Amino acid sequence: MVALPYNTFFKSSTITASSGGASADVIYTVPPNHDCVVTFMHVSNGGSSTTNVTVQVYTAVDTTYHHLLDNKSIAGNDVYNLVTSDRIYLHAGDKIVAFGGGGDLEITASGEEHYNPNRI
Repeated sequence: MVALPYNTFFKSSTITASSGGASADVIYTVPPNHDCVVTFMHVSNGGSSTTNVTVQVYTAVDTTYHHLLDNKSIAGNDVYNLVTSDRIYLHAGDKIVAFGGGGDLEITASGEEHYNPNRI
């Protein structure tokens, strides 16, 4: 078996937070000494009612939250794909966080973690 030059990650979480920034649900944090490529991100609404969701990225270098998806309305029993053929590049300490307006929201993300000894 040949070792991959990177690790893969898969995270899936229920969104329970109702406000953003530091109060939002942390979905994924890039480990120390790593860079990350998010290759897939998907939000699902398992409830019957339409619900809004916001997804943010926290960038550790400037300690700021940035919107990836802002108050997106997702119909009941529907899904929304944030990342399909696009990519999101993150660095050590960066986070993906999410919050919503209630309901049965879940978010799933996957990608690659690349070791980088120059990242703290």
